[in-house]
This record gives sequence, C-alpha cells and structure tokens, in this order.
Amino acid sequence: MSSLADQLNGIALAYLGDGVYEVFVREHLLAKGVTRPNQLQKQAVAFVSAKSQAKLIQKLQDEERLTERELLFYHRGRNAKSYTKAKHTDVITYRMSTGFEAVFGSLKLDGQEQRINELAQWCIAEIEKEHADGIS
Repeated sequence: MSSLADQLNGIALAYLGDGVYEVFVREHLLAKGVTRPNQLQKQAVAFVSAKSQAKLIQKLQDEERLTERELLFYHRGRNAKSYTKAKHTDVITYRMSTGFEAVFGSLKLDGQEQRINELAQWCIAEIEKEHADGIS
C-alpha cells in the first residue's frame, strides 16, 4: 500500500518537512525562555540552517539512526532537482539539508508523530550539545 509520501517528489516532501522540524525548534526556544523576536530568529538559525541540517543528517547516517525507509526519503530529497539556488551555502550542503527535510515530511505524511518527535528531539539535543562545547 502506497502512502502520499511515496507519491510526492523530494522537494514537496522537504517543503512540508521544513515546517514540521521548525515547529519543534520554535517550541524548544520558547521553552528555553527565548521570547524576543530577533533572538528567536537568531537562535533558530543554529538549528534550521542548511549547514546544521547537513551535519545532523550525516551524523544520523553515521550512527545508523535512520530506518531504510527514512534513508530512501533522504535520498529522494537530496537527489531532487531543485530550481531554487542555495543561499549562503554550497550545493552539496543544500541538497543534504533538502534530504533532511524530506525525511521529516515523509514521516508527517505517514502519520509517524512519535518518530518525528524522537528525531527532532535528538537533533535539537545534538545542536545544544555542540553549542555547549563551543562548536559551530
């Protein structure tokens, strides 16, 4: 049985996944007590930038934290033909981040809320750990 996620291209999945992951980041920042709009935006970049997402997806793969299905959607997003140009990053990093977002989009369409929460919390913890260690 095919889901909507199976029918969509990587760019469409990434479009949805971008919003899904960003909601977790915004909730995290508000829970930390960050409430000023300029600080929210500035701190959110550490979590949602193409560079951060590319690092996270690489680490998820290195640690074998993704299922075969999630890897399939990552590759679909990474290999998708995008007609927009990467801003502030190279093409490889941009494509990896598109794949990262496609994973979240596919999970949302598959109704995998618990898995989304698990991956988002892991990603947020990894970014927080990097910042605590002074790594960017």
